[in-house]
Amino acid sequence: MATVGPYNAATPDADEKKEPTRPLAHPSPSPSVHPATDDDGDVEVQEEASTAKRGRSTAQYLGKRRRALCWCGCCVTSVAVVGIVVLVLALTVFKVKDPVFSMNRVTLEDVDGDLLGADGTRPVSVNATLSADVSIKNPNVASFRYGRSETDFYYGGETVGVAYAPAGEVGAGRTARMNVTLDALADRISPHVSFMDLVFGREYDLTSYTEISGRVSVLGIYKRDLHIKVNCSITLEVSGAFSSVESKTMDCLADVK
Repeated sequence: MATVGPYNAATPDADEKKEPTRPLAHPSPSPSVHPATDDDGDVEVQEEASTAKRGRSTAQYLGKRRRALCWCGCCVTSVAVVGIVVLVLALTVFKVKDPVFSMNRVTLEDVDGDLLGADGTRPVSVNATLSADVSIKNPNVASFRYGRSETDFYYGGETVGVAYAPAGEVGAGRTARMNVTLDALADRISPHVSFMDLVFGREYDLTSYTEISGRVSVLGIYKRDLHIKVNCSITLEVSGAFSSVESKTMDCLADVK
């Protein structure tokens, strides 16, 4: 029979002595906590107000800058468009074109004088009054104002008459017509006229030279002074005894400066 040894009950003191001792943990330093004061609240409010103010200032600056750039862009675009429009108008509509001078016909108004000389072969004096139908065409969009003009007629290299036209104005895109009176110088024509010419008539080749000075003003801004020189070749058909004089052909050449 087995024997049971005596039971040794461990005492609580003995168990505690066997457990190792643990060092006490030192408390870590904790941040100091201070109670909130009125001064701290004022500082935070001021910082928030300053931040908001800077944000508003930045937004206002950016807005002003965008408006300024937009305004500058609009101005530059407007100036460019206006410049292009003015350039196109100056090269097309407002470009000053040369007026066109034309001598349409020459007719006999009156004739007077002694037809035959002492030898009965040549006329002594024939005072012929001729009328020249002249027109000026203005192809511009503005009126053309011109001064008093003078037209010299030549036959055989000599001046046989001078005609004067008064100053006037031709409207935009219009044609002005006028009649100028010419008193032929008989003593310069008669040496070239024979008795047979008086009876049966003949053709006479005359030339004329005209000068006209004027100005075209477009809206009072674009102005151009024009000086027109016109040379015409005229063939006059004269019937017997100078009963009628009609221009048969007309050919004019103008030089405009």
